[in-house]
Amino acid sequence: MNEHLEQLAPQPLWRHFRTLCNTPRPSGHEAQLVAILEGWAERHGLAHDRDGFGNLRIRKPATPGKEGAPGVILQGHLDMVAQANADHPHDFTRDPIETYVDNGWLRARHTTLGADNGLGVAAALALLEDEALVHGPLEALFTLEEETSMGGALQLAENWLEGRVLLNLDSEDRGEVFIGCAGGADIVVEAQLPTAEPSSDDVAVQLSLTGLLGGHSGIDIHRGRGNANRLLVRVLRALEAYDIRLVSYRGGTLRNAIPREAFATLMLPADEVNAAQSRVAALEHELRSELAGVEENLTLTMTPLEAAPAQALNAHASHMLLAALNVAPYGVERMSSSVPGVVETSNNLGVVSLDTGRFHLCALVRSLRDSAVEAMADRFRGLFDLIGARTRVENAYPGWTPAPDSALLARFRRLHRRHVGSEPAVKVIHAGLECGILAGKYPNLEMISFGPSIRGAHSPDERVELSSVEEFWVLLRALVEDLASDTAEQGA
Repeated sequence: MNEHLEQLAPQPLWRHFRTLCNTPRPSGHEAQLVAILEGWAERHGLAHDRDGFGNLRIRKPATPGKEGAPGVILQGHLDMVAQANADHPHDFTRDPIETYVDNGWLRARHTTLGADNGLGVAAALALLEDEALVHGPLEALFTLEEETSMGGALQLAENWLEGRVLLNLDSEDRGEVFIGCAGGADIVVEAQLPTAEPSSDDVAVQLSLTGLLGGHSGIDIHRGRGNANRLLVRVLRALEAYDIRLVSYRGGTLRNAIPREAFATLMLPADEVNAAQSRVAALEHELRSELAGVEENLTLTMTPLEAAPAQALNAHASHMLLAALNVAPYGVERMSSSVPGVVETSNNLGVVSLDTGRFHLCALVRSLRDSAVEAMADRFRGLFDLIGARTRVENAYPGWTPAPDSALLARFRRLHRRHVGSEPAVKVIHAGLECGILAGKYPNLEMISFGPSIRGAHSPDERVELSSVEEFWVLLRALVEDLASDTAEQGA
């Protein structure tokens, strides 16, 4: 499948990306791809090993005469976000990603593309087999489970990597180079809420809110896009006027993706159904009006269900849960005062579910300040304590402190001017690059992050600009060669 990818330029990179598209690799299911890459390394005579967590390293000796150059680590993550449109059945553990070219962009049919971070991985593999490249010692580090927990980076073995320079290939904007990123943590809230049998006069209906853009919970959090969990809870709050009781809820699938869809089953008196239906129609118009110009495909529906559930939350639990969700922190909390235009602290209500009274919420908090992450977690704890829920913080990871005066950055800027003809924008990203974690484990590493232009990451609208991939490849090759070219600069 995806034979057309090998007709794109640069061909070696796209050939490897085809392998990634044809090999299922959602977070936690990277084993098949790791085995394929190990086999590839052996066929090319490249050393490879794994650390205790399973992160993969492939090494290539320096070009003869360049053994004294600083070792370069090419770093990316193997896993991808698994998101498909609700009406498109796709098993991310078995089915390949089907790609197509659309007006200069590569897309996937009804699913995430996996350009994040498949293109970075493909570029590293293409460099490793590039016999024309003059380079110092090369290491390609491929981490696992970045999209769900940063697990690979967090569990990365210490005193394992040998390089002195790390090139993170997981950024998403051509013409930009990143020198810092936000840290973050997952906030998990759970509770077993009381249920009761519905009244004999009640009927069941399902509410569906679909058609939102979604997106990356760091990169897109400031764009004013709708969050399906926030919007559907708002609708449910409005319907409390009709004596509803919540039965079940399902919104979002990943804590680092802005939820595009949410669904709720509820009970309400039979004689209130028509009034509730009219209110839902009015709320759909209201939400579309508020989000005009941003969310053009928002759809809100209420559908009667034939079978009545055996249990629903009791009236008090239903009201308290909706009240708590309605006031839970969400979105941009603060913009940075030291890095203009960059979000300092944000929170994404990524996953919310309710089933047979068991409530679960997972939010991802990001910040350039670790103290702000802790403060946000405490706000969640204080709020959900009121309904008897338990709150815990998981998968915390540090931010990456910017080093604007680094020699590596100066080198990249010079090469960008030479090969692209313009000065790159130096950025700090409000997303969880693995650089922060890696810097904590390997504090002497000098690093930057750059990549091609990817839009709609973490959603089925994900796409990559083909011309930006060619530019990315030229810059990456030039930087690796430049790092090996000047003995005086190597010691800088």
